[in-house]
Amino acid sequence: MNEHYDVIIAGGGVSGLTAGAYCAHAGLKTLLCERNAKTGGLVGTFQHNGFSFDGGIRAFEDSGVLLPMLRQLGVEMQFAPNPVTIGFGSRSVQLSDKKSLAGYAALLKSVFPQNGQEIERIARQIEAAMRYMDVLYGIDNPLFLDAELHDPKYLAKTLLPWLIRYTFNIQKASRLDEPMRQYLKKFTQNDALIDLICQHFFAATPAFFALSYFGLYLDYRYPTGGTGVLAERLERRIEEFGGKIELNAEIARVLHGEKSVVRRDGRRFSYSRLIWAADQSALYRALEGPLPEKARAQKARTEKAAGIDSVLTLFIGTGLPPAAVGSACGAHAFFTPDTTGLSALPAWQTARCGGESAMMDWVKRYLETTTYEISVPVLRDALLAPDGKTGLIVSTLFDYELTKWFFGQNAYAALKELCAQTILRVLDSSLLPGLKDCVLFSLCATPLTIERETANRHGAITGWAYTNRDIPAMHRFGKIQKAVKTHLPGVLQCGHWTFVPAGMPVAVITGKLAADAAISALGKKARVT
Repeated sequence: MNEHYDVIIAGGGVSGLTAGAYCAHAGLKTLLCERNAKTGGLVGTFQHNGFSFDGGIRAFEDSGVLLPMLRQLGVEMQFAPNPVTIGFGSRSVQLSDKKSLAGYAALLKSVFPQNGQEIERIARQIEAAMRYMDVLYGIDNPLFLDAELHDPKYLAKTLLPWLIRYTFNIQKASRLDEPMRQYLKKFTQNDALIDLICQHFFAATPAFFALSYFGLYLDYRYPTGGTGVLAERLERRIEEFGGKIELNAEIARVLHGEKSVVRRDGRRFSYSRLIWAADQSALYRALEGPLPEKARAQKARTEKAAGIDSVLTLFIGTGLPPAAVGSACGAHAFFTPDTTGLSALPAWQTARCGGESAMMDWVKRYLETTTYEISVPVLRDALLAPDGKTGLIVSTLFDYELTKWFFGQNAYAALKELCAQTILRVLDSSLLPGLKDCVLFSLCATPLTIERETANRHGAITGWAYTNRDIPAMHRFGKIQKAVKTHLPGVLQCGHWTFVPAGMPVAVITGKLAADAAISALGKKARVT
């Protein structure tokens, strides 16, 4: 049988769910195919021994995108505040408002008193980037507005002035396109100082994106019930609008000339529009039949390009009381135990000649120096851990190829055990004294875990690496609408692999843009709920 759908969506992450909700809402016959047993991708919450853990993203930023999207689709969610703490060794500062920037600068000066003037100059760059961000996200994104766009007063007094400021500030922001580390070299030659600022970010993150993250931390919020609630609510909305979601339903073949797909289970479906919301390179691997010249070129680009950095995560169930953890690090922290900086550590490839022992020693030194993101769900929702106990999510950037080296040496289990024990030791001796004696269990997830669970190339968590010489995705904010187009008739794309830099707002925006393109092409009119 070859059942026909107006729109078939490959991938049930946030971008695919967003596209599916809008397509179904418009009255299109919609089928979303997800390869796993649940939707959400890296936006999901799982339970273990009574503790709830967020498997991917730890909190959401609105950015004028998330909340308007939820309102437009009629999705109800509750959010708790999500203050972020930044700490180096025994020193820390909580980011509560824009004035916290002075506290962050003072924190850096306490570690590097000899670089006070340089830190002041860097702080001014952060402040400027925050001003740009205030303009870019200063109003709800017009893409998610309905009635307002038909209100002359809103158009004249809000949207038009914003568009003028947006155009002006996006040009300023585009000048900060060089890698963050390279940009900071203009202000200081202290590699350790640069490390402590940059270790929060992926390699070669553009300066504007990295500098503006200070402002994004202030925009973080946490959904009651965990991050996975977003996927659950969008899934429910798709089905309420008449769309269909099928799980364990990976699309294995795309017969683009016939406008049909074949799933791993052998079932075949035809489409008027296909929206690919999964790894872009997987689309080109699945294509069958002659490709247009530009599509062949794009396929070659995806084959050469690397996915962005991955992470190592330790999910820890503890008997520590939530109040004690809250006083130590807060609900969401970025913590660097050693202020030496990762620049002092040689590349891991130099240790390979020493075999497994030398590599294990390198990993241990890395974990003693790196920056950790620590999330404590129970401090934002008391129901996410057993009474009087605390679950911790501790993660750090970690190299996919390094992990594969240990796997190839049959030392993968030993690597995970070393990582778990080292992380617990580091936290016990610094931020959370007594932690090791209170651990009930720990689960270690590596870049290979992410690759297995999401099918993301190289275990990447937000699409393409900034280090690619030729990134196979749009990377100009002013042209994000073009990001959802492909060189294949009837095929659209959305998600992390379609635009750089990526993140939750990009996933939502591109999901909506792909849906809008499909709705426009198929001549449907969105229904009013």
